[in-house]
Amino acid sequence: MDDNKYYKVFQKFEPADSEQVVSRKVQEVTDNALEKKITPEVLASIYGCIDLTTLNSHDTKETVRQMVEKVNQSEGTLNLPNVAAICVYPVFVETAKQALLAKGVKIASVAAGFPSSQTFTEIKIAETAMAVMAGADEIDIVLNLGHFFEGAYEEIADEIAEIKDSCRGATFKVILETGALLTAENIQRAAILAMYSGADFIKTSTGKGYPGATPEAFYVICKTVKQYHALTGNKVGVKVSGGIRTTEEAIRYYTIAGHVLGKEWLNKDLFRIGASSLIADIERDLLI
Repeated sequence: MDDNKYYKVFQKFEPADSEQVVSRKVQEVTDNALEKKITPEVLASIYGCIDLTTLNSHDTKETVRQMVEKVNQSEGTLNLPNVAAICVYPVFVETAKQALLAKGVKIASVAAGFPSSQTFTEIKIAETAMAVMAGADEIDIVLNLGHFFEGAYEEIADEIAEIKDSCRGATFKVILETGALLTAENIQRAAILAMYSGADFIKTSTGKGYPGATPEAFYVICKTVKQYHALTGNKVGVKVSGGIRTTEEAIRYYTIAGHVLGKEWLNKDLFRIGASSLIADIERDLLI
């Protein structure tokens, strides 16, 4: 198996910064961000980029309906846009779709062996296709970490491309699981593989089993997406998820995306935050 072509692709990108350099750059970007960025306009922009998420083993049709109903009822509250999407397991896509009345809100589904990605490719393809048939507008999958750490880049690229085909036009997000990848170089390479294989969004984490998003990992993703755009002309979205619960945390990620990628990325078509409790925190800040 010849993975040399993937190393040639990696070489088109600037070498990844060391973890120390990334940490310093993130601090420079986010210092004083809270004083400058906590405005009603920024909070509204962040609110409109949230993927409201429930991915619990105890989810039921009724709890999913209740979550969707809150979205229906919140439309126009506090002069806020509605959330970008509601993210559920595949078996709840139809339930969420039927309950959703709010305009402009997408239904997202995790799929393809989420969260471990350790199942047969055929099952991943079938699950993705079934989620789309049930009404999913967006699909979130996990990059196969086992293949990645083996250096089996061709298997990764082929699998992602096949799953992408089964999306049938649904927005396709690839989760890197940055808490497992750990290094800036690993995160950069995983993002490159995902983008060249058809990802519409690069997402940090599942929030399951590994540490969630960090500003440092997100900075590396944003920088890699920027270089990909310069090389190909294609704009890939970025999504941060796993442990984002407060306005302050959300603003740090929003600031990084705006600084590295530019203001044109700061909308729901190119920037997302996977969260649930963040909604209440933003609403509370707007009422203070």
